[in-house]
Amino acid sequence: MSDFNRKYCKRSKAFAIEIIKFYASLPKLAQHQMIGKQLFRSGTSVAANFRAAARARSEKEYFSKLSIVVEECDETLFWIELLEESELMTLNQTSHLRNESEELLKIFASTRKKIGERLK
Repeated sequence: MSDFNRKYCKRSKAFAIEIIKFYASLPKLAQHQMIGKQLFRSGTSVAANFRAAARARSEKEYFSKLSIVVEECDETLFWIELLEESELMTLNQTSHLRNESEELLKIFASTRKKIGERLK
């Protein structure tokens, strides 16, 4: 496994753990729980799918799995934005997750783009 893969397996797993803790802290009201479950699913999926990408057997498979990671990371960002914009959570409560989600999205999208260019 490359240093990049090792680093981002750890980082995306830490992100998933933060998502789990955030979900556990949400109010038990239906609207928080409904959006929270979507956030939980997509946020933990980032780590699971990056782990799968890191174990890919070919560059094409890596690209494909990384595409899923980018999609899940973007969806996670969407659910965070929805919590903020619906005023269910404050920017202060979500900023750490938003920042990490945005950073991971940029990193994974950039990596996918570079691999995609090599595959052409």
